[in-house]
Amino acid sequence: MNEQADQDQEPTSAAAYFGAEVKALREAMALSQTGFAGRLHYQQAQVSKVENGAALASEAFAEAMDRVAGTPGTYVRLRAKVSKLGHPEWFIPYIQLERTATKVEDYSNAFVMGALQTPEYAEAVYRAGHPRESDAQIKQRVEIRLRRQEILERENQPLLWVILHESVLRTVVGSHAVMVGQLEHLLAMAENPHVSLQVLPFAAGAPASGVSFTMLTQADGATVLYSETTGQGRVSDSTTAVQEWAATYEQLRASAESEARSRHLIHSIMEDHANEQHPGPA
Repeated sequence: MNEQADQDQEPTSAAAYFGAEVKALREAMALSQTGFAGRLHYQQAQVSKVENGAALASEAFAEAMDRVAGTPGTYVRLRAKVSKLGHPEWFIPYIQLERTATKVEDYSNAFVMGALQTPEYAEAVYRAGHPRESDAQIKQRVEIRLRRQEILERENQPLLWVILHESVLRTVVGSHAVMVGQLEHLLAMAENPHVSLQVLPFAAGAPASGVSFTMLTQADGATVLYSETTGQGRVSDSTTAVQEWAATYEQLRASAESEARSRHLIHSIMEDHANEQHPGPA
């Protein structure tokens, strides 16, 4: 690994930076991509994708690199470090907590939570919020957001409980086609036994909370509250705040549709978007 580069260079793309380190290790070992892939117990195509910066290597990939290079934890730590790149400073505490949580309870009333967004949906969200940024800048933001899906790919997945206000599902983010893809993704994720999705319908009336928030529980049972205001986020481990918002979450959960009825509602709204995408004759 290039220690000096790690110290002196501040990478702008986590995937590209880590990919360069992968290539440097492979070349130092005088191996082809196929030979290196064999040592890692991965496919050559996966090594190529990582080296080219098309995707940030998984933690398991980094662990395999440490095994092959004889550097216990070095590449795992590097990957953890660069994976934080691009996140606002105030959001990093949440990212760290999300990665180690055993349970994540989220209420969203504006957008689908980041860990469940499709690339197209995430791009539309960023283009709306950052209309003057270039395609490259938007692409980098999307790449960073999609890394959050790793919590559902790790060996010990957390229980992810998400309550979505119906307005989140009906708001056209990007286009009706983007919404069809996003809702299809939500239905697919609902098949994961570690994911629970509920919809808070318009018919439920005023929600118990007018803002989105998330509670994250760690292996030792400690729970923290995360909420956002314009341009900043706040993590609180106050017992009083956590208990108050846990009670609010239970109210939202009780007012929301059951998981089965929520899936039915998501499917129905998805069909509405599909019909708007391809309207029939007048």
